[in-house]
Amino acid sequence: MNIREQKEQREHSLLSLYAIKSTESKGRQQPEEPCPVRTCFERDRDRIVHSKAFRRLIHKTQVFISPEDDHYRTRLTHSIEVSQVARTIAVALGLNEALTEAIALGHDLGHTPFGHVGEAALNEVCPFPFEHNIQSLRIVERLEGGSGLNLTWEARDGIKNHCTGYTPSTLEGKAVFAADKIAYINHDIDDAIRAGIITEADIPAQLAEVLGDSASSRINNMVIDIVCASAGTDSIKKSDEVGEATMLLRDFLFENVYYRKEAEPQEREAKETLKSLYHYFIKNPEKMPQEYMIIVEEESLERAVCDYVAGMTDNYALSLFSQAINS
Repeated sequence: MNIREQKEQREHSLLSLYAIKSTESKGRQQPEEPCPVRTCFERDRDRIVHSKAFRRLIHKTQVFISPEDDHYRTRLTHSIEVSQVARTIAVALGLNEALTEAIALGHDLGHTPFGHVGEAALNEVCPFPFEHNIQSLRIVERLEGGSGLNLTWEARDGIKNHCTGYTPSTLEGKAVFAADKIAYINHDIDDAIRAGIITEADIPAQLAEVLGDSASSRINNMVIDIVCASAGTDSIKKSDEVGEATMLLRDFLFENVYYRKEAEPQEREAKETLKSLYHYFIKNPEKMPQEYMIIVEEESLERAVCDYVAGMTDNYALSLFSQAINS
């Protein structure tokens, strides 16, 4: 047996009955010769990490647009934190760690510049719904490298279904679904405290009592709760007490951080930047890179412009906006 086959054999011996084994994958859209060293899910992970779309996440907003401090999260650091939390859950439950990691690292590839504000902007101008999870799937199936990354069905399913309103088909995907919430709730609170918007003392005492009084204690308690509640079952779930407290903490975050009035001027400016870029390239499609002109021919102008604008980093969008306005 080669190294990959030895790994695959160990998966059947060590992983949970409910885990997805590499040999059980539904495969890729385009069949490929297996790697002699890596399992199919390890190859998925590596392709995502080496992609341009993944590198661009370092300059895409998580919550705070253009922060001056170097320590605020970006989409890249968020994805890494989600991966860490999800892998901890996966290993504890005997799930496939490589598949979990691939889904976690790829789940936000389709996010726009300026975070959810950018997503809302494209929804206002595009003639079709824009959802970042569907755009993430589009990147790995079509856009990256001109033909996508040819990931396994399980990785693509987890990437598509990582957010509210969708249901992953695998426990590995469900572990990422849970880890995404754990990560963003806690690191967005941490960033909001750093920004002076809230303090740790502002978090309701009854939630701190259940979940913990710091980001690290909350993450630890949430992960342990999921592992204990999910062990030996075919689901990923929380206890009722922690589940309720988590939702209340999320509500606190939305009310005190995401929807605060002080951020509205900056958010309006970010939305207008993306909407203006969309309209500019609709009128001037020849200004887009050649790869997007192929999408114009094969699909539509609107689809190509949406793909181009959505893929930009914050700084690149601002730079292009300045050039377009002054041209």
